Amino acid sequence: MRRDHIHTAVLTCIAVAAGWIGWSGQVVLLPVALAFPVLWALVPNRAAAGLVSAGHFLAASRGLPQGVAAFYSSDLWPGLLLWLVASFSFVGVHTIVWSGSARQKPLRYLAAAILMALPPLGITGWAHPITAAGVLFPGWGWWGLVATTAGLIGLVARIRPAVAIALAGAWAWSAATWTDPELPDSWRGVDLEMGASLGREADLPRQRDLIATVHSAANDGAGFVVLPESALGFWTPTVERLWIKALVGSSLTVIAGASVIDADGYDNVLVGMSAGGGRVLYRERMPVPGSMWRPWRGDSEGARADFFANPVVVLDGRKLAPLICYEQLIAWPVLQSMLHDPDVIVAIGNGWWTANTSIVAIQRASVEAWARLFAKPLVMSFNT
Repeated sequence: MRRDHIHTAVLTCIAVAAGWIGWSGQVVLLPVALAFPVLWALVPNRAAAGLVSAGHFLAASRGLPQGVAAFYSSDLWPGLLLWLVASFSFVGVHTIVWSGSARQKPLRYLAAAILMALPPLGITGWAHPITAAGVLFPGWGWWGLVATTAGLIGLVARIRPAVAIALAGAWAWSAATWTDPELPDSWRGVDLEMGASLGREADLPRQRDLIATVHSAANDGAGFVVLPESALGFWTPTVERLWIKALVGSSLTVIAGASVIDADGYDNVLVGMSAGGGRVLYRERMPVPGSMWRPWRGDSEGARADFFANPVVVLDGRKLAPLICYEQLIAWPVLQSMLHDPDVIVAIGNGWWTANTSIVAIQRASVEAWARLFAKPLVMSFNT
């Protein structure tokens, strides 16, 4: 038993290191997370599988406690509680499906990977190793996803040494030749540093500041300008008229985050605006559980979620795949969007509450990996 304890402790420490490094926000380091299935397969029993899973997930999501404390202007305890609760599905699934049988492990791990990629468990499916597909096989699209899935299965089977060598080779080649996703012609993503005030202070001076920022980007040759999540505050007829008036005489199109509120709650949305008018383009499929999406409360205060609605939207003849904030951390929203072969990925976020954490960097790295996997142009806009 003592030997098993030492073995488990060593594997857990390695799992923590893999979670910390793989999910550090450096896109080329994402394949480090593929160490997790190997460690999961090497543990001596189900309890050890739970410890290794917990160590990996908690290390990968280490920015959550501090971020939640900043969001709610409170101490660390609410964040620590949410951190532990969020780990339950990942740890629970990988603990339950674990088997001591070498023959069963590949299928068991495949089941865990699928469960953590799709709702309902995929709602908290952060740190999914399949995200590394874009680094291992950039441009391969769905075949790259299949190849990575096969690699994950191979890493928990007896052929893991050969599979690990093959994946390491693919990783080395990709890292040596890595290029960032392309930015579509005439598109600009504007990053802001307005902190918590963005979306909360949406008065006339703030709107005029944003309009000036957009026109500055247009002067640099942009025809489409993207602003971060919540940039406009509440989307109202007054805000719409103000922006349409500001865009009269130009061919500029602005895509910006906003909120649409009614008696039943609110939607976190992307709106599109031009001199010809404005409209809601996209309603977020998966708002942040806990802070935004709270179905267990049964009230009208939270954001609505519609898991499989509007995977792509059409703007000026182009199909866009929008990803707002939390949707960049989990697998199924982007995979659903890619089924519709979009022309551009548009990723926005409002990460002021993640200051001094790796969360925004992880969001960026994740969406860059997906864009490279499917060879899609990418526009990003974040507020910090």
